Amino acid sequence: MNRLPSADVLDQVRDIPLYRDSVERGEFPILEKPEIARGFPDNWMTPDLARALEAGDAEYVLSTGTNHARMRLIRPPYFLLRSYYRLWSEHPDLAASWHEGARRISLTTVLATEHVARVNAAKPGATPGERWLDDRTLYLNRRLDPADWDRAEVERMLAEIRTVSAAHPGGSYLLDCSGNHLAQLVRKVDAWDLWDDFPRPVGIVHAYEYAPLNVRAYLRSRFECPVVDLFGSTELGYLFYSDADGGYRPYLHDMSVELIPVEPGSGIHSLIVTSVRNPYMPLVRYRSGDCVRTSDGGTDPERIVSFCGREKELLAAPEGPVAQADLDARVAAVSPRVFLQQLHLTGEGTCRLRYTTFDGKPLTPGDEHDLALSVHALTGRACTVEHLDHVPIGLSGKYAWLTTQDPA
Repeated sequence: MNRLPSADVLDQVRDIPLYRDSVERGEFPILEKPEIARGFPDNWMTPDLARALEAGDAEYVLSTGTNHARMRLIRPPYFLLRSYYRLWSEHPDLAASWHEGARRISLTTVLATEHVARVNAAKPGATPGERWLDDRTLYLNRRLDPADWDRAEVERMLAEIRTVSAAHPGGSYLLDCSGNHLAQLVRKVDAWDLWDDFPRPVGIVHAYEYAPLNVRAYLRSRFECPVVDLFGSTELGYLFYSDADGGYRPYLHDMSVELIPVEPGSGIHSLIVTSVRNPYMPLVRYRSGDCVRTSDGGTDPERIVSFCGREKELLAAPEGPVAQADLDARVAAVSPRVFLQQLHLTGEGTCRLRYTTFDGKPLTPGDEHDLALSVHALTGRACTVEHLDHVPIGLSGKYAWLTTQDPA
């Protein structure tokens, strides 16, 4: 169904060429990423936008490209940063530390670090490769695969954390991360007994990619501070955050969302977002590419209980599509020791579940048998289970949960 946005949204988009036909018809189809790029920037250009670009109130940027091809965007300077900081300053578990001046250290994909370095390199008088986003946020990671961090690299990161911590009167800092990256760091700190060199954060946020249930539990077991999940994207900012009880709360100022079933009865929904948070590229009924589940299987966004992966990565199965979070729940139910998992499709009706563990040791034969049975029940595919020392990371700096060919 093509839904008409609210009157205030219509007022903000009626002069944008991309939406002109939709305004006239009174019908807004779902906005896909190719439509945003087609004819860019003329498909967005209005006299107000042209003046804003000329005055420096709007600028061209590229998304980081960690979930899809890098996309050209137009937005106010520091738009995303201000959006992020606003949520950090209002989050019930983070706000107090934020207002007390705790800096933010980010441990995530190397693409994100390189994006910060590119932005800084374009500034007059900048030092090439500078990893401080601004005076509050430092990006740590300099390697694609965190499994490749050697002791010298880990010690370098811990030294930078200590410097940031020491700059605060109470030693406070907030750690922003990909959950998998932080888990890798914790494993290496364990292996080399470096905990005395690792000041503890006062809050941890995992974002950037899906954090497996076992990883979330692992981080909570190692850090005595709030561990918060934030969900959003480069082009939208944050949309939801988790609370102390693990439930999700909407953070939708200047936004609304709707859920559309990816397949009738599947319980998995596409996340469709209307946002005027960025005044120069308001997005109406934009398909973010993310999938969610709700507590009752319905389409009420207030009932979202899981952000379950990317729509393009759904696996067709006899009982309906399978999302990343569906496999993750099956794995976590068998053993909390599994760290990374990857489902490799080996044939028409077969698959292999590859996994690593936090302690590096394989599961018991009984647990591997239970995993094989559970994956078969979920996917309809005969499953073998294989323990690995290392699951290779993708070029995006994120781990693929589903593969169809052996890594090179």
